[in-house]
Amino acid sequence: MPLVKNSNLPTYDRLLTEGRQVLAPEQAASQDIRELHIGFLNMMPDAAMEAAERQFFRLIGESNRIVQIHLHPFTLPVIERGAEAQKHIDTYYKSFEQIKAEGIDALVVTGANEETNPHVSDAWWEPLKDVLAWSYENTTSTLCSCFASHAALTYNYGQPPMWRDDKRWGVYRHKVMEPDHPIVQGMNTAFDVPHSRYSEITRAQFEKANMRILVESPEAGVHMATSRDGLRFVCFQGHPEYDIFSLLKEYRREVMNFMEGKRPDYPPFPEHYFTPHAQDLAAAFRNDVMAGKTGNAFPEEEITRHLENTWADSARSAVGSWVGLVYKYTHVDRKKPFMDGIDPNDPLGLLAA
Repeated sequence: MPLVKNSNLPTYDRLLTEGRQVLAPEQAASQDIRELHIGFLNMMPDAAMEAAERQFFRLIGESNRIVQIHLHPFTLPVIERGAEAQKHIDTYYKSFEQIKAEGIDALVVTGANEETNPHVSDAWWEPLKDVLAWSYENTTSTLCSCFASHAALTYNYGQPPMWRDDKRWGVYRHKVMEPDHPIVQGMNTAFDVPHSRYSEITRAQFEKANMRILVESPEAGVHMATSRDGLRFVCFQGHPEYDIFSLLKEYRREVMNFMEGKRPDYPPFPEHYFTPHAQDLAAAFRNDVMAGKTGNAFPEEEITRHLENTWADSARSAVGSWVGLVYKYTHVDRKKPFMDGIDPNDPLGLLAA
């Protein structure tokens, strides 16, 4: 499903330079296909805001190459931004009022910076609740990532996240738990997913919320779950959108924090992420730092060359299935959530089966 370059957002040009599929408006206009409109609520902090755009746009755009997808980014005005990030938002983003007026078929909500927002703050809570409530009534499906999933579980089901003493950080093996569900049907039954979070919704909490657990790790817990109907609400606790180097950049940041006295301990390696060669490089740098040898630069480029991406294909498969279901059941009028004859409380017919 190629993206349509419906604005001058720099992320589109960045994706084009990577060789990604992005249609110019005139190309899109020549195709007689009903386009799909997906809202993108970006709550990531300034430093990660544009990276989140690229990661999610890439994942959604490459999940299928049939339907034209218009992505509509917006954010919560209550999130404090620096001048550069605010200029980016003012130039390329829409307001929530515009999103509501124009209508969308589905909504994707990003995570946020848990380390500075360990709980849903009062300032964020009400506007985020408003977005989630509107989306449920007016779109076919809402897909929430990490922090957004935790906020939605709190709001929709009264299941707030548990705060961990240590960070769940690394790449973990997962299994498909409901293989006949349309989102995961036909996928590899076992695959990897990156995680990076301090908070967690447990299996018991998902069960109390009467949600369907689709993908789970014995080590990292539930990754993917849906509302009981199977489509209206989809949550990811992990980060399938991550680039191969995303965890490395987080690790480097924590190393720099230690070297600058901003954290008391040298950070552990992200679990199951470094290949043996990459780990040797990271360990050698750690040993130098601990020995007081701080003159060398962190070997980010060299480590990156020895990393392996073991999650992208499965991520595209799951997101592609989700996008396909939205396209199948949404109304031709993007202000209406479902085509005529579809039960909004059981769009996939799973509850009646």
